[in-house]
Amino acid sequence: MLQPAPFPMSRPRRLRRAPWMRALVAETRLAPSDLIWPCFVIEGQDAAEPVAAMPGVERLSIDRLVRAAERAARLGIPAIAIFPYTDPARKTAECEEAWNPENLVCRATRAVKAAVPEVGVMLDVALDPYNALGHDGIVRGEEILNDETLAALEKQTLAQAEAGADILGPSDMMDGRVARMRMALEREGHSNVAIMTYAAKYASAFYGPFREAVGSGGALVGDKKTYQMDPANSEEALREVAADIAEGADMVMVKPGMPYLDICRRVAETGTPTFAYQVSGEYAMLRGAIDNGWLAGSCVPESLMAFKRAGCAGVLSYFALEVAEALAG
Repeated sequence: MLQPAPFPMSRPRRLRRAPWMRALVAETRLAPSDLIWPCFVIEGQDAAEPVAAMPGVERLSIDRLVRAAERAARLGIPAIAIFPYTDPARKTAECEEAWNPENLVCRATRAVKAAVPEVGVMLDVALDPYNALGHDGIVRGEEILNDETLAALEKQTLAQAEAGADILGPSDMMDGRVARMRMALEREGHSNVAIMTYAAKYASAFYGPFREAVGSGGALVGDKKTYQMDPANSEEALREVAADIAEGADMVMVKPGMPYLDICRRVAETGTPTFAYQVSGEYAMLRGAIDNGWLAGSCVPESLMAFKRAGCAGVLSYFALEVAEALAG
């Protein structure tokens, strides 16, 4: 039986003594190619609006978004996720603006793909930016209807695919939505469009700043607990992931991120490409602590490394651009 070496012969600090040595033996690496950058788009020309709840984040007009995508490409970020700030006048109970081929995200997608075709574009498939009541599904009385919502999501899916989206992210948490989307994409000749499903999306308190960024928070009537997951559950996440994979998802996502690293790990162990969304509340906490001098800026790559260490293939993060710039030196 192999005996442990006496203490003077076993010195783990030998592998930590210099930067080159630490780099040589690093078990996990973070690169710009691990990042997806979520961006907010508004109407207008050469316009930028700060998001008060997310210091450092702005809503950008389409022309500015294109320039931001060009910058992301130069830094090696492979994809951006585009979210709209929808004019309240366009929000209705039936959410028709969601599948308008001239809506904000469809126009933004066409502009980005025309200018920077090498950057992937991801779009959300959910009704909340277009819903007068702020929900991800069609509302009747006090109920969020599942199957009626699927019909709307199918139309939204096809509008976004036809605009040129590379990845569609169903974030609605309706039952059966991935199968409905995949069948529609195949039927209409969009078989190369990937689906990154928000498979384990929790009914979390960490989404508040995002809802301000897209203008859906003030409209929300009630809560989303009848369709988003209970934060107490982990086995349920695995069932949701298995169902979405069986329905045709290519990648899966856990949302939020840092409070759910245990879920990230368990989902990644299924062997499916797994992503985490470092959501707006996580961003706001870290940004606030950094701006007040309570935390060093190095806490950001450390937080992203945690997702990689947990087994994630990549991370959606509002810090993506500045982290990519830091990694570029």
